Amino acid sequence: LTSGSTGRPKQVAHTLASLTTVAGDQPRRTWLCPYAHGAYAWWQVVTLSIAHPGQDVLFIEPDELDTWPARALEVGVTAASGTPTFWRQALYRDPESVAALPLEQVTLGGEPVDQAILTRLTEMFPRARVSWIYASSEAGATIAVHDGRAGFPEQWLGRETEGRATLTIDDGELLIASPKRGEGIDKVLRTGDHVEVVDGRVLITGRIASDEINVGGAKASASAVRDVLQAHPAVAWASVRGRKAPIVGSIVTAEVVLSGEATDAELTAWCAARLPDYSVPRRVRFLDQIPIKETLKSDV
Repeated sequence: LTSGSTGRPKQVAHTLASLTTVAGDQPRRTWLCPYAHGAYAWWQVVTLSIAHPGQDVLFIEPDELDTWPARALEVGVTAASGTPTFWRQALYRDPESVAALPLEQVTLGGEPVDQAILTRLTEMFPRARVSWIYASSEAGATIAVHDGRAGFPEQWLGRETEGRATLTIDDGELLIASPKRGEGIDKVLRTGDHVEVVDGRVLITGRIASDEINVGGAKASASAVRDVLQAHPAVAWASVRGRKAPIVGSIVTAEVVLSGEATDAELTAWCAARLPDYSVPRRVRFLDQIPIKETLKSDV
């Protein structure tokens, strides 16, 4: 099933071959799998455990999302996969228990992966490989980056390698020709994800349909504002959207969960120092906890 982030979830058919994306011998690991049963990411972990010996799995149910670190420590989890929102929630609720896990592999995917969360996980688990994966029910798993940096190398664009996806950009949209795509999916898939090239890295910023906020004719990027807010040391999580307003059409607004002390004025000043004026949030609303859906996502 697709996640339903752009509409109702729909079924996408896959074969065992298209779901099995990890090749070669793998070190013995016990994986944490918090994904909903039947989701593409859930199948990724399941097929990994089936295809490779020594890959045990601890499945986490939705009602265990607040308490999983203790169980993972008891079972001996050494590898964990989750969305950025999943990791942010875990680090917000119980950073000490998460840090105690002997993780050798940390994987993120399912949402845009920003440098702030990658850096925090890399610092928390210096002995682990921290990876982010781009995968979807339609395209399959197509991008895997292991260098601890947001985005992927620009040199990967247009690369044609047998068994690997070919990545291109058309008018700011990521296009993928994937050998792991679902049955009946176009060979070249328009992902609907916006990308931009910055300093030799291709950054996947968010969904095209929801990323652009028209502020008096200027185009503010919700993802860019979100990333700036989440880079603030007192911010655990942020969501940015447009809100209708007279004269200018829309204004930028933000919802924020704090892990430290900060006022709305301080966050506004933080953004003003790093963003054009039209992108600075005019309203900041503070939440008590990070909202998370069954898909482990909160902000699409």
